[in-house]
Amino acid sequence: MATPLLGNDRIDEAGTGRLVEHMISGGVHGIFALGSTGEGHCLSSETRHEFVKLVGSLVAGRVPLLVGITDTSMRDACSLADTAAEAGACCAVAAAPYYYHHSQDDLVRWYTALADSLPLPLYLYNMPSCVKVNLQPATVDLLAGHKNIIGIKDSSANMAYFQNLLDIASRHEDFAVFVGPEELTGECVLMGASGGVNGGGNLFPELLVGMYEAAAAKDVARVRVLQKKVMHISTSLYSIGSGPLGYLKGLKAALEMKGICSGKMAHPFASLEGDDLEKVRKVLDGLDDTFR
Repeated sequence: MATPLLGNDRIDEAGTGRLVEHMISGGVHGIFALGSTGEGHCLSSETRHEFVKLVGSLVAGRVPLLVGITDTSMRDACSLADTAAEAGACCAVAAAPYYYHHSQDDLVRWYTALADSLPLPLYLYNMPSCVKVNLQPATVDLLAGHKNIIGIKDSSANMAYFQNLLDIASRHEDFAVFVGPEELTGECVLMGASGGVNGGGNLFPELLVGMYEAAAAKDVARVRVLQKKVMHISTSLYSIGSGPLGYLKGLKAALEMKGICSGKMAHPFASLEGDDLEKVRKVLDGLDDTFR
C-alpha cells in the first residue's frame, strides 16, 4: 500500500480512505502497509504509528492487514508491532536492519530476538537493494524453523534465489513465500509461490488479483495475456522521470490523476511535475484502451 501524503509527515486521511476502498473493491486478498511502496522509512515514528491506526480502522478486518516494522532499533520495531496488533493487523513484516553491514549470523540473532518479542507472527522481507544484505537461503531455512516466523516476501527479482525459497518452503509446514516485483508474480505463482505483494495493486488491483488467480489455477494462456498488460504498465508508467523511486513517482502521480489520493512523495523525494505529469496522463489514457 502506498502512503497518501499531503506534505512531509502529513497523511492524506481522505485519500487513504479512498485508496483502501479502491483496493478492497478490486478484490485484494490483503493489504501491506509501510513497505517500500509505503515509504515507511521516510516517515517519522509518530506518523507511522498514526498511519497504522488509520489503516486498521479503515480496513476493519475485511481483509488481512500486514504492517512493515523494519527498523534499526529492536525496541522501535516492537513498538510499531504493538500498535499494529492493537489496530487489527494479523502479521508484521521486517526487512533486515539497514545502515551497518550485517553478517548472516547477525541476521539470525536479530530475527530470532524480534520474533521472540513480537505480539504478531513475522514475515521476513528480503530487500537487498535497500538494506545492502541478502538473506541467504541457509539463513532463511534456519529462521523458517522458528514458530513465530511464518514466511518471506522476496523483492530481489532473482529467480534462482526464489527457487531456493520455494525449496525451503517445501520442507517447512505453513511457511509462505511471496514475490514483490509484479512483473514476476505470474511466473512465481505458477511455480508454487503463495502470491504477490505488488505495488501496482494500489492502482490496478483487479489486474493483479486476476494474475494471481490465473496463475494459481495454472491457466497459462490467461497468465500470458495478463503478463502483457503488467509489462506494458511496467515499461511505460514506471519509467517516467529520473532518479530513484521512479516507479513509485509514476504510481503516485497516477493515483492522484485517478482521483484516489494525493500524489505527493515523502521528503526528500520530488513528485512528478510538468512534462512528466503529461506523460503519466497519456500513459493512463493508453492503458484505458489497452484494458478494454
